[in-house]
Amino acid sequence: MAIKLGVIADDFTGATDIASFMVQNGWKVTQLLGAPDENTPVPYDVDAIVISLKSRSCPSDEAVEQSLKSCRWLRYKAGCRQLFFKYCSTFDSTPEGNIGPVMDALMDELQTDLSLICPALPVNGRTVLDGNLLVYGQLLNESGMQYHPITPMKDSNLLRLIEQQAKGTAGLVDLHCVRQGKEAICYQLKSLHQQGIRYAVVDTVTMEDLSPIAQAVSEMILVTGGSGLGAALACYHTKQTRTTSVIGEIPPARDRKAIILSGSCSVMTNKQVIEYKKIAPAMPLNVGECINDPEYVNKLIDWFIQQPVNGFAPMLYATQPPELLEMIQQQYGVIAASHAVERFFAEIVRKLRDQGVNTFIVAGGETSAQVVQSLGIDQFSIGTSIAPGVPWVHDPHTDCWFALKSGNFGEIDFFRYAQEMYSM
Repeated sequence: MAIKLGVIADDFTGATDIASFMVQNGWKVTQLLGAPDENTPVPYDVDAIVISLKSRSCPSDEAVEQSLKSCRWLRYKAGCRQLFFKYCSTFDSTPEGNIGPVMDALMDELQTDLSLICPALPVNGRTVLDGNLLVYGQLLNESGMQYHPITPMKDSNLLRLIEQQAKGTAGLVDLHCVRQGKEAICYQLKSLHQQGIRYAVVDTVTMEDLSPIAQAVSEMILVTGGSGLGAALACYHTKQTRTTSVIGEIPPARDRKAIILSGSCSVMTNKQVIEYKKIAPAMPLNVGECINDPEYVNKLIDWFIQQPVNGFAPMLYATQPPELLEMIQQQYGVIAASHAVERFFAEIVRKLRDQGVNTFIVAGGETSAQVVQSLGIDQFSIGTSIAPGVPWVHDPHTDCWFALKSGNFGEIDFFRYAQEMYSM
């Protein structure tokens, strides 16, 4: 089976996000964790390979290097027909951020001078209208994303955002064009290309809008965007080749030992943490202790061991509302605070695994990356969906199950519902 799509995702939750949507639309998908090398075996009998990088907030030269390495492996070793640079549906990248440099490097590598920008995921409230990215109808920079601790979004206009961080000009495929269908989109893309436009931002207001977009770009060597477009591409190809969808697995109920780890400070994760604290043991992380007390991890391990074995899993969280987050960052520094929490999560996960924990429900892309990398995992199988863009994933080598949730994804009862899926 020829591999139709190779995906380079700039964080771990984003990778499971698009993998989940493609599985739901009938594709067989393998997810690799970290950039592959010459010794990485090519998965067989799959429609798509998704590579999870931790490149969203690292220095741009590192992001470019890892993305190009992944691109070359997907294109030249795995033989993927089309490549997809996957970033968050809220386009998490400041003017100094990595989306533009990575996109330019991939375009140069693949010798293409026009690529798509389509981050919309309407099922989760992310839409694009007149080139502006909205979250449940609010402009991105008024949606709570302006308070993101690592990539605060101060502008909602995708054309301005990409031109600030990349080396070309952007043009728009507006909603009127999209709703005229595939031929109109193709004509507009050709017109933009003739004008010397390098990045084509595409309006998308409903999930149905993604179908003609996918049809129009199915032969492009490189597209970029969110998981909605990935779902539409899988759906477009599946209708031609397969009639049934792949059904994912859930963790077996027997011998589940779970922990909730929340590092995201998004609006929805704050709501989810507050809701979960009503029904389960929960402990906030003290950033000062993370930085200054080498025994802090062991203290929280002791706390975890003391919790009841029945009932909902205990939760450790660094999630804070914007005003408290700002105070913490002012006291310890943005980078120092963030790195301290990441190091803490990495260390405690290894110790929790020694305590028999085999199920990790994690909120936040950076936190998810730390959890997975700390356990030395290099590949996932994609299970059933918990919420749009959040599947269960399984590592057969450690026999651990993970729910890796992007910050604003999931309903308010996400942490409870994820556990009820395997305990019913």
